[in-house]
Amino acid sequence: MSKVLMKGNEAFGEAAIRAGCNCYFGYPITPQNEIPEYMSHELPKAGGKFLQAESELAAVSMAYGAAASGGRAFISTSSPGLSLMQEGLGFICSAEVPLVALNVSRGGPGVGGIQPGQADYIQVTRGGYNGDAKIPVFAPAGIQECVDLIYEAFEIADKYRNPVLIFADGMMGQMMEPVELPEKREIVPAEKISELKPWAITGKDNHPGRNVIYSLRMEPNVLEEHVEHLFDKYAEAERELVRYKTQGLEDAEIVFVAFGTMSRLCAEAIELLEEQGIKAGMIRPISLWPFPKKAFDEIGPKTKLVISTELSMGQMIDDIRLAVMNRWPVGLINRTGGIVPSSLEIVERAKKLLEGVK
Repeated sequence: MSKVLMKGNEAFGEAAIRAGCNCYFGYPITPQNEIPEYMSHELPKAGGKFLQAESELAAVSMAYGAAASGGRAFISTSSPGLSLMQEGLGFICSAEVPLVALNVSRGGPGVGGIQPGQADYIQVTRGGYNGDAKIPVFAPAGIQECVDLIYEAFEIADKYRNPVLIFADGMMGQMMEPVELPEKREIVPAEKISELKPWAITGKDNHPGRNVIYSLRMEPNVLEEHVEHLFDKYAEAERELVRYKTQGLEDAEIVFVAFGTMSRLCAEAIELLEEQGIKAGMIRPISLWPFPKKAFDEIGPKTKLVISTELSMGQMIDDIRLAVMNRWPVGLINRTGGIVPSSLEIVERAKKLLEGVK
């Protein structure tokens, strides 16, 4: 299959269409505006429906309804917009409805700026919704990986009957790379939904056997049983969905932990450090929840320092510390405000941190 040169946001939309998405609800927000634009003219060509909502709150609620009726629903937004969607995502978890969401994140807090950021880490891994719920979160490092993850996310969402979130960033959405697009899945016709998704609301004529999807459970015992059922699913997800990649851990003095765009810069920093006689490696979490704690067991005996490298004030560092379990000191290299460090900056800051532990 040949590759095509595509802008990130447009490739993300095409990946959803090829995954069989038949309904998209969105609201414009930089730096993901090209996604609703692309979906507005390409999704109808594939037989799906596009709707620009009046707000992010409306978009997630519309997606909830469409997914509850068996549709393959897709939503996208950027950081402040995701904040507005949190209540709806919690409802969707409770109602056990599959949905794929994409966050092309920017700097914050609040409205913040429109430059790349990773300061939604806590929001996406812990959730801003109420109650006990979890959402699998995947963080791609490039456009191709994001395309592949979006394509697969619809299958994961259907399997677990739960939202799945892809956490990209503004740089990834705006840059261009060659991508190999996956094979197109056909949109499931309405008459086959009840067969493939027997839980879905399909408008049966008679009340007996009619599906009801809801979140409210007034009886405490019933609610507790439901939450325990959800966590049985999440436990399976924690076993099945852990993903990560490692580089050069065997003899590394320094181990970077980085995801998304920052992992690409760390890969360059590793090469620069090696030229200066310093061995460095990297753990790249692809699943942010579940977090790949077992990756840290692969760190070699020569490691003196683990460094969280992120575009935030250090939101991932607590998960790293929990995974490290006091085996190595944990440092931080970060930028915020939409500033992306160079690989040279990462090298110089890593050397200073290493000096501090020798």
